[in-house]
Amino acid sequence: MHLHFFEPPGAWQSMLPLTYTRPVADVRCGILTLAEKWQKRLGTADRSFGTEAYLAAGFPIQHPADALHIHSGLLPTAALVAAIQGLKINEALVSGDTLLAFRGASDGKKIPFDGNVAMVRYPWDLFAHNKQEIEADFDLLTAGRTSAPITDPHTKTYGDRIFLEEGAKVKAAVLNAETGAIYLGKNSEVQEGSVIRGSFALGESSVVNMGAKMRGDSSIGPNCKVGGEISNSILYAHSNKAHDGFLGNSVLGEWCNLGADTNNSNLKNNYANVKMWDFETSRFKDTGLQFCGLIMGDHSKCGINTMFNTGTTVGVSANIFGDGFPRNIIPSFAWGGAGGFVTYQTKQAFETAELVFKRRNRALTEGDKAILQHVFEYTAGERVWEKK
Repeated sequence: MHLHFFEPPGAWQSMLPLTYTRPVADVRCGILTLAEKWQKRLGTADRSFGTEAYLAAGFPIQHPADALHIHSGLLPTAALVAAIQGLKINEALVSGDTLLAFRGASDGKKIPFDGNVAMVRYPWDLFAHNKQEIEADFDLLTAGRTSAPITDPHTKTYGDRIFLEEGAKVKAAVLNAETGAIYLGKNSEVQEGSVIRGSFALGESSVVNMGAKMRGDSSIGPNCKVGGEISNSILYAHSNKAHDGFLGNSVLGEWCNLGADTNNSNLKNNYANVKMWDFETSRFKDTGLQFCGLIMGDHSKCGINTMFNTGTTVGVSANIFGDGFPRNIIPSFAWGGAGGFVTYQTKQAFETAELVFKRRNRALTEGDKAILQHVFEYTAGERVWEKK
């Protein structure tokens, strides 16, 4: 069965800046992306996305007639999977007024779903759901399998929900799975003196540096390096927070880098709910969360000793540096900090990206450039200094 992930009106805008460079269903929550969760549960590698046209340069965008269509932000459960598998042609699964999935025509016979429904609608929903999704993905990926052994005698473990894929290495570390599962991906590494509390997931070929403190409910994507202190945060692939400093209740896209001793605030001094920028309405939105930190789009970076205030959003290909707190909404392709910004032109951004990709034996493709060029042009209105 072909899986097609459809995006309702406003879904793509609500998930910005993460969706400037990917469809909604390609965001990571738990160990897997949303699309990967459904693919594994439904047993198919055949997928496509209904999303913004310019993203076709990096993602298959089709509108097949004979497909199983799933809401792009829907998190799977066993009950949902069973209900969706039971859909017949021209039947649609709904929860209240929300269309969850359909086969054939979306306006076909309505089948009500009475179970619990969890959705990703805003970037902060990702870390809010991350613990439950690590646990669900852990069960999905490890069912019927045996973990690779921990052979180092100086590593201390607590609890039994610990799974190492082939080639994963742990040395002189503490792994506490009494609070949640710990998953270490293929060829990943946990270095000496690291302390990890579950729930925690480390992607393929990623590294937890010496002396790191992983406080739980965090997911590190493939080919990342992390250190310092991380709590309830998600890093997508090829991103680094390698040094000391705190990252909490945050999401970093791909190809991001946080300089040494970067810190973010995830709690306001008055303990009030955190407001974050909503790209759909172009105003700040109450998240309903007391803990909410940093959302950073792909290819963005910051210098050493950078301080991010509570509820900060950074766009794509931004470079932040200097003393003081920068503003809590930083547009894409911004260069600067608390003292002000200039525009980071695409020529320079592409040169940097090519160097970064080369370090990972990757090439920046014309498709990659086309997506970034579109984002640069689309976000021009956010760079208010260009209007002066």
